[in-house]
Amino acid sequence: MLNTPLVTVKRTACFRLDSSALDTKLCTILHHLTDSYRQLVNTLLLHTVTHHITSFTRLKRETYHDLRNHTNYRTLPSHYIYTACQMATTIYKSFRKRQRRGNITKPVPQFKKPVIMLDDHLFRIDWEQRRLSLATPTGRVHIPLPYSTYHQKFREWKTGQAWLVYRTNTDTWFLHVVFSTVVPQRPETSYHDVIGVDVNENNHTIATHKEIIRFQTKERHIRTAYYRKRRNIQQKIRCRPVQRKLLTKYRQRERRRLKDLYHKISNQIIRKAQQEHAAIAIENLTHIRQRMRYSKRLNGRLHRWSFRQFQQILEDKARAHGIAVIRVNPRGTSSHCPICGVKLLSSPNGPRLLYCPVCDRDFDRDAVGSTAIRRRGADHLPLNVGSVSVPPESLLRKPLVVEAGNLSAAFVT
Repeated sequence: MLNTPLVTVKRTACFRLDSSALDTKLCTILHHLTDSYRQLVNTLLLHTVTHHITSFTRLKRETYHDLRNHTNYRTLPSHYIYTACQMATTIYKSFRKRQRRGNITKPVPQFKKPVIMLDDHLFRIDWEQRRLSLATPTGRVHIPLPYSTYHQKFREWKTGQAWLVYRTNTDTWFLHVVFSTVVPQRPETSYHDVIGVDVNENNHTIATHKEIIRFQTKERHIRTAYYRKRRNIQQKIRCRPVQRKLLTKYRQRERRRLKDLYHKISNQIIRKAQQEHAAIAIENLTHIRQRMRYSKRLNGRLHRWSFRQFQQILEDKARAHGIAVIRVNPRGTSSHCPICGVKLLSSPNGPRLLYCPVCDRDFDRDAVGSTAIRRRGADHLPLNVGSVSVPPESLLRKPLVVEAGNLSAAFVT
């Protein structure tokens, strides 16, 4: 394993603080800390806008000593000023970008959310005692921190930044912690095959040397249903607070439902790659949205398609297991016959079929695409391209269909 490349893998874990274990005094301390931190960030935002500062180092250098001597922030631990400077510069960069696009007209951004950014000096997780040690203006406080089996795998990982979040609608505190670890990646000579992954609007199709599987996501139907539901809410409900609450509810429900599908499918692909000792090949779909120039209705439907989110989840899981992910050119992946290589024609037997005039057979469009992605991915590895066999012809005509909603929900990291 000499000269094995190492990759840093990061995960964000969410801990829900036990509200029943927080007494009145502790809640008061947390709320007071949240208000002070919000006021601190807004003070720094005013300074960044006035002097056009986007550098964290410069902002800290110009404001640190004045804030340490300020009456409102004198008792705050110094690292809260550091994290507030990071928050202020990040918010100002986003604000300035939106302002240049003409999407915003107010002169100064406002930080209103009950969120506190923490670094590794401000908090510490005691896994044995199941509690959180947090630095406050009155000293360190210990907060009960229940965790599940999922969180235990991060005990040996390195702890990075964290965010303490208060949700007013449920009166609950959450701690989002970033953990990191170093994972060795497999050398290119250790791969025996490549799995081609074709991401489509309504399904995800994978191709190996012996099988082609189409995971039926029905994403288009899900997104269309929630789009119509939100549109009806906007048209029929005139009360703004009620409308906003319902829109948020269904928007989050849609995201959770699709994200669950993406995790289930990516878990199956990772397991398949581990069994076959294979790398994973995906299409490089950068700037694909700029090429969507169809009707208004079709453009809206395609822009709701979150292909990049699935690819990002798949890449993240593959990196954690040391599996290489290869990006290939998507141009013409469904245009040539996987057997003889000639140009395919549209088949009169169905919109999802392509006809080969030489082989005199119909092939499934998604099966052809995933097979072509697999062969292009093999060109990037020291594999014998001639030995990258084509899947059985029967599967090229009719792939194995699997309902993504029926897959196991086990989480692979």
